[in-house]
Amino acid sequence: MKGLPTMHLLVGLFLGLWTFAFLVRIILSWYPQVNHSNGLWPLVIWPTESILTISRRVVAPIGGVDVTPVIWVGLLSLLRELSVGPQGLLSQMMLKSQALS
Repeated sequence: MKGLPTMHLLVGLFLGLWTFAFLVRIILSWYPQVNHSNGLWPLVIWPTESILTISRRVVAPIGGVDVTPVIWVGLLSLLRELSVGPQGLLSQMMLKSQALS
C-alpha cells in the first residue's frame, strides 16, 4: 500500500496536535484571567471546545475541577498508541507491507 506511510504520518500528527491542544487547555485552566479571544488562543480553543462541551455533560466536575481535558489527553494518547505506536495497527500494517515487498 503506497499511501500507508502518508496515512501513518497524518494520523500520528493529527492525534499529537490534538493531544497538545488539550494539554494547553489544561494549562489555560490554571490561569482563568487570560483572555481566550486574543492572540493564538482561539487556535487551541476552537478545536477542543465542542468536544469538551459534550464531555462536560457526561462527566461532572470533581471537587469543582473540570477533568474532561485530562480524560481526553488520556483517550487520545491511547488512540495514538493503538494506531501509530510501535505495536499500533497502522505501524504493523506498514511492517507487513514492507515485508511483502
